[in-house]
Amino acid sequence: MKNPILFLALLCVFCGFLSAAEKPNVIVIMADDLGYGDLSCYGADDFETPNIDQLAAEGTRFTSGYCSASTCTPTRYSFLTGTYAFRKEGTGIAPPNGPLTIDPDTFTLPDLMKKAGYRTAVVGKWHLGLGEKGQGPDWNGELKPGPREIGFDYNFLLPTTNDRVPQVYVENHRVLNLDPKDPLWVGTKKPSEDHPTGITHRDTLKMDWSHGHNGTIHNGISRIGFYTGGHAARFRDEDLADKWVEKSIEWMEQQQQNPKEPFFLFFASHDLHVPRMPHERFQGATRLGYRADSIVQLDWCVGELMKAVDRLGIAENTLFVFCSDNGPVMDDGYQDFALEKLGDHRAAGPYTGGKYSVYEGGTRTPFITRWKGRIEPGTVSDEIVCTIDIAGSLASLTDTALPEDACLDSFDVMGALLGKAEAEGRESLVQQDNGSKGNYGYRSGDWKLVRQDSKQARNMVVEKPLENTKVPRFQLFDLSKDPAEKNNVIEEHPEVAEQMKAQLEEIIASGRSRG
Repeated sequence: MKNPILFLALLCVFCGFLSAAEKPNVIVIMADDLGYGDLSCYGADDFETPNIDQLAAEGTRFTSGYCSASTCTPTRYSFLTGTYAFRKEGTGIAPPNGPLTIDPDTFTLPDLMKKAGYRTAVVGKWHLGLGEKGQGPDWNGELKPGPREIGFDYNFLLPTTNDRVPQVYVENHRVLNLDPKDPLWVGTKKPSEDHPTGITHRDTLKMDWSHGHNGTIHNGISRIGFYTGGHAARFRDEDLADKWVEKSIEWMEQQQQNPKEPFFLFFASHDLHVPRMPHERFQGATRLGYRADSIVQLDWCVGELMKAVDRLGIAENTLFVFCSDNGPVMDDGYQDFALEKLGDHRAAGPYTGGKYSVYEGGTRTPFITRWKGRIEPGTVSDEIVCTIDIAGSLASLTDTALPEDACLDSFDVMGALLGKAEAEGRESLVQQDNGSKGNYGYRSGDWKLVRQDSKQARNMVVEKPLENTKVPRFQLFDLSKDPAEKNNVIEEHPEVAEQMKAQLEEIIASGRSRG
């Protein structure tokens, strides 16, 4: 070209487009209460999960993939903030009327993606509270602050979790289809007027409760808490998965009207959290009852998202991350025969514990990444990666700087997430059960320290719900020889235990582990 200035200008434009093309769409699919052994690609043989298996076959399947906590709210808090939930008060399991757990001035993962030029959305279970501190959600008005105030352009939500009231959808700042002539009231104490509950009308239930879930009845199922009104806004449990898929695909299609801007979608499934009530077409899909049927429904959801990405022609420019918010649980408040029909199925795979536990079964879960053309198909990685690291890793991938005071515990493990053989994951990870004053697990390499700080130190065994076994405050395990954490070797390796105790305490006390 004779004009060097024009050539350089065109080159800069071309490089800009190339750089934009390097920013893939990102879809994070977070299952709910899914255990390490709950997928056929992770060893389940009582039923099949072909779509998630395909995701793994076309990407990288991690054997040391973790969430940061063994309950819903703290994992979701850590995922969106890149900071361990135990660093902030009030990050335990959110109540029905809880305010927004994440301070609106916190720099979040969706903030990061918007800074990188992405459009952002969350569809599905929220369970991080809505509304101002000290006030909570205004169910009949604007639900602010909420996802829109922490970086999401769009949200379509189940506001809490479906064993807690209310059973309504929230789109952006308002309850969907709410009739102002039938206002919605939500509380933790039964209203004075006659209102059917799982105690007063137990004989009418289509799914009986086993403990705790005996408040307001909706759709033949009693819940935690009470609510009245809002009848036009209420949904049917069986339709949740279909609605999540519908709204997610609808939003992705809208984004393709301006395909030069990539998108970030957080697909927060409710499967397979209680009450497990899959759509009728999935009921009886397995011989293990509604819990396993819900896993098959989850697999269908993943397949629908994959097909939509293919249909939109963006599969080779879309990074999928599949994970879970914590490990499995059988009887979590309802008599759905999950335990009775379990058979030989091991929901946590080879690991001990599950939901509510800091043993491996509580936080080591399925973790899969796929990016066609960038991740070598069928790779298996034993690098340690965690949902808390997605922020730091996407910051690296998009070449977007994190503020110094943001994402305090989120590391860049993007090389490992992309399945690169030479890349390393985390060196260590803190696991917690719930809230800011609970129990801790600390994995460093192959060593695992368990620190039980609660007054009633107990071993939550997933096959025997609510079975309590007193355990020492500190235990030490060598995961290379004892992945099931059966043999406490703290007396044989006191120097390792003392070193790890000090490291864990330093991480907790320091306020950050990144930088």
